[in-house]
Amino acid sequence: MKVATKAYGLIDVDEHQKISFPQGLFGFESYKDYLLLDAEQQPFYWLQSADRQGLAFIVINPFTFRPDYELTIDNEELQEIDLSGPEKALIFSIVTIPPDGGPMTANLQGPLIINRNTRFGKQLIVSDPRWKTKHDIMAELGAGSIVPC
Repeated sequence: MKVATKAYGLIDVDEHQKISFPQGLFGFESYKDYLLLDAEQQPFYWLQSADRQGLAFIVINPFTFRPDYELTIDNEELQEIDLSGPEKALIFSIVTIPPDGGPMTANLQGPLIINRNTRFGKQLIVSDPRWKTKHDIMAELGAGSIVPC
């Protein structure tokens, strides 16, 4: 199928790239269908709205820069997206790149969890005080043993 994207213009995408968020994302609840696209710069991805070209998020696997990242997820929340356990999940954090050149940050307090098989997703709010809405990705990469791609 052809989709108009923010980053790449009109492109062909595979149906397997489609992810549905039945409740939408926080602040964007009316947009339910997205596409997960590889970004030109790894380890990032684009989460592109299937319905609105200008609505796209840069996302990253939080374990890339925080291998100690842990989520405690209520089974009821997993069941909402037909997920029996976290081993079948893709987990992403939304990235913010400030226009003023400030640090690129990731939201570890509001992760996206996606069922690999059904391609249904949900945005969670975690209450663990270790995880904030703005984690400096480059600083945390530099502090850990993970080497950026």
